[in-house]
This record gives sequence, structure tokens and C-alpha cells, in this order.
Amino acid sequence: MDESVLAIDIGATNTKFCHVDRFGEFLETPRRRPTPYPCTPARLIEMLVERIMASDRPRVGVGFPGEFRDGRVIRPGNLSRPGGVATEKDPVLDEQWRGFGLQAALRDATHRDVRVVNDATLAALGSCDGRGVELVLTLGTGLGLALCVDGTMKSVRDVGAEVFVDGKTYDQSVGERARAQDEERWDELLLLAVKNFAKEFGAATVHLAGGNARRVAPTLFSGLPFHVVVNGNQASLRGAAKLFYD
Repeated sequence: MDESVLAIDIGATNTKFCHVDRFGEFLETPRRRPTPYPCTPARLIEMLVERIMASDRPRVGVGFPGEFRDGRVIRPGNLSRPGGVATEKDPVLDEQWRGFGLQAALRDATHRDVRVVNDATLAALGSCDGRGVELVLTLGTGLGLALCVDGTMKSVRDVGAEVFVDGKTYDQSVGERARAQDEERWDELLLLAVKNFAKEFGAATVHLAGGNARRVAPTLFSGLPFHVVVNGNQASLRGAAKLFYD
């Protein structure tokens, strides 16, 4: 019996795909496609269904880059920006996403066992070891956050749109555009964000995942009273297996 999983990590810039085994190990080199914009539910589903149907795996684990709960989109994050993160949110597009049953729509269109969670939650499943309070920050186009306590995922708010410093949000302050403009300042703000969230949630370990985690020097966090682990860009794809296998 084939126990492998098609892992899909939807990002605000690119969407990654990879077949993984039941333990989250890669069975191939991950592939990526640009996330389509304007990203309506129908347009995203069209892209995902094409990739799912090209795979013969009956199980599909998906990470969604916004607040997601019980199979439905609560807030779409940067997907409500018609031209990507550099553009303003479109209220009409935002409303199309809110409450949208993405998981059911993908199941109905593909007749596969599709399970969808927030992308930071998926990264946490691929990063956390189940001991104590673990916080996961995903560093990419924006900032995502997930919390795991003794191996159990806890519901947390979507922090990307919260104001952080100088009137700018976390997405604006520690997202990719900020890093590209001033990497030294990005390091400073990332360190501050890690400290603040670790204190707020009482984390013993903070995991960094997402595309920009590879740009972080572990020495940036020397001397902190908690452990910081740099997991890299593939944690979400590895985590997809845990949606099906403990």
C-alpha cells in the first residue's frame, strides 16, 4: 500500500509541491509554480486541482497562507492583494475568500483525501519535536506564526497584519521586501519579533521556517534564554505527512 502524500505549500509568491513518504522525507525534488494573481478562490483551485490530478497519491496535505480553521478560510492574508504583496488589499477579493470552504472544494473537485491547514501550522508539524512550548515563525513574503504545546497544536491569531514598529505590520517589517531593502535592519527587527513572541507565549524553543529562514545566521540569537532552531524552507512540505500519520 502506497502511504506517500502529495505535499502542497501555498505561498504568497510561489506554491511548492512535493511527494513525501509517511515520515515527511522527500521522494523527489520539490517543484514550484508562481501563485496566480489576482488570486481568486476559483483561480487558486484551478491550479491546485491540476497538480493534484497529475499525482496518483490519494492523500494531499496543503498549507494555506492565511488564517484557516475547520476547512475554511478565516482571513486570506496576502492573497487578497490583487497583484501580490506589493499591492493594496482588494475588499471584494477579500470578501470572496472569507468563509470559503477550500478543503471541501478541493476534495469535491479531485475525489482525494485533501487536508488543509494554515501554512505556519504545517511548518510546525514539520519542525516541532513535541517537547514543551514551541513557537514557529515562518519567514517568507510575510510572517506566519504557529504554537505547539507538548506536541499539540494550539489555535493562535494571524499576526502578519498586526502593527509591529514605526506603523508597519509584521509582514511589512520582516517580510521579503523589507529584507531585500535593508538586511541589517531586517535582522534587528526579526530578533525583536522573536524575543517578543517568545516572551508572549512562554516559548522554550522558537523554530524558524520558510524561504527566508535560510538567510538567518544562528549567531543572531546567541545568549537568548530560549532555544532558536533554524529549520529552513522545507518544513511545511515535511509537515504534510503528519496530517495523516502521527
